Amino acid sequence: MNTEKVAARRLTAEEVAELGLQDSIFVSAETDGLPLDCYAPAFLTGPGSNFEGGSFTARTIFGEEIHVLPDNAEEGGIWVADEAGEEIEVLQSAGVLLNLALFVPNGNKESLEALYAAARDAFGAGIVQRWNEEVVEVPDVKVDLYEEPIRGRKNASQNRDRRALDIYPTRVRFLEPSDGWKFVVEPHKEVVDETPTI
Repeated sequence: MNTEKVAARRLTAEEVAELGLQDSIFVSAETDGLPLDCYAPAFLTGPGSNFEGGSFTARTIFGEEIHVLPDNAEEGGIWVADEAGEEIEVLQSAGVLLNLALFVPNGNKESLEALYAAARDAFGAGIVQRWNEEVVEVPDVKVDLYEEPIRGRKNASQNRDRRALDIYPTRVRFLEPSDGWKFVVEPHKEVVDETPTI
C-alpha cells in the first residue's frame, strides 16, 4: 500500500463548518467498503455551513463518499494539513482509471479491436483492460443541446445558453449541466443566417 506521512491537525465540528468546497481535507480511507488504517485526500460535498446535526459528508479523490462526525473520538475525524500538527499516513494514488465512451463512425468489430490494440501498444498489454464494454448502435440523428436555469421566474423569458449544436444524442448522456442549470435537448435545426447581404 502506497502512503506518505503528512503533518496535519484534527478539526472540530465548528472548524469544519467554516470550510468550503475547495478546501483540501483528509478523512478515513475506505475503498469499496474496506476500511484502511490511514487517511485519504478529500473535499466536502457541500459547504460546511450547510450540514446539520454535526455530521459531514466528504468525497475522497478516489470517489468514495464518507460520513463523518468530527467530534466523535471513535471515528477518524476530519484533518487538514498543518506543519505544526502530528503526522498521519495518507493513501497515495496508484494511477488513474479512465471511463471512456468512444464513438467509432461506421464502427465494426475490426475497428474496435484496432483501437484496443493501439491502446495496449501505447500503455502496455497488462495495463489496458476492458472492464465493461457496451456496444451501442448510434442513430444517424443529431440534436441541439441548450442549458436553461432550473428555477426560472414565471412569465419571464427563459434565458438559454447554447451548449452544443449538431451532436449525437448518445453523447449527451455523458455530459453534465452547469450548476443550477438543466439540459434541454431539441431536434437539430440548421442555423440559417438571414442577415441581408449587398
